[in-house]
Amino acid sequence: MSLTQKASTGFSFFFLVNLICFASPSSSATDTFIYGGCSQIKFLPGTAYEMKLNSILASVVNSAMFTTYNNFTVPGSSGGADTLYGVFQCRGDLSGTDCAQCVSRAVSRLGTLCLDACGGALQLDGCFVKYDNATFLGVEDKTVVMNKCGPSIGYDSEGLTRRDAVLSYLGTSDGAYRPFRVSGAGNVQGVAQCVGDLSPSECQDCLSDAVGKLRASCVTSIWGDMFLAKCYARYSEGGYHSQGHDHDDDDDGDDDLDRTLAILIGIIAAAALLVVFLSYFKKYLCGDDCDIKGGK
Repeated sequence: MSLTQKASTGFSFFFLVNLICFASPSSSATDTFIYGGCSQIKFLPGTAYEMKLNSILASVVNSAMFTTYNNFTVPGSSGGADTLYGVFQCRGDLSGTDCAQCVSRAVSRLGTLCLDACGGALQLDGCFVKYDNATFLGVEDKTVVMNKCGPSIGYDSEGLTRRDAVLSYLGTSDGAYRPFRVSGAGNVQGVAQCVGDLSPSECQDCLSDAVGKLRASCVTSIWGDMFLAKCYARYSEGGYHSQGHDHDDDDDGDDDLDRTLAILIGIIAAAALLVVFLSYFKKYLCGDDCDIKGGK
């Protein structure tokens, strides 16, 4: 299958991976795996597409050291079919250091999860990374990609009232642009966020939909998660943990690996961009003569 074929634009064509690796979202670490997906279309290793992908991922890792959201586009040469798009976003309450660490780990896991895939997406508890050669930037997508509910608390009118108050705040607009929202009522806390490439109205529409689906899906659950392709809403009885997590010795080892990975990706991306530049420069200098000489 040729590289110019576009990867799927929707998660319905992605192979979704979901792991129940936490009992409650209130105690999950920033790098806890939530869901991941890869396009079915593959690219050939060693091609220009791989160089562009390395460039996108290097840009994602490097940019996360300075900001909590950014998107990237590497133009293609064949009518846009081989243009590559990328985006990352961290949870709105993460520090710059935690954001950079989360994104670095997400990129590392994507390399294993979506090996040679033209498109891939990974949501960790603290950050989201996606790339594809099908346009998705600025496109609202309310496809349900992950939904989980905790155990039922039965009919507890007081508990359900607090839960509904939290969800109502998360899903209601006060006229201000709030892509990241945190709410609490008693021992129930919640969080919601949309991806930064959405307009304010699209963000509000997505969050309202996520909250509505979450309330309908996790009717009497002690906690619940609803992740749509471009936004999510979560709540938990017992408190929402929003300060990241402490790092033990194993995490220090992971940090060293992440830094090494970031450096390697940067070197590979620089080499890839140099090759692309030299190729275009050569074509610019000799024009059609290159094609004629090459054909002899």
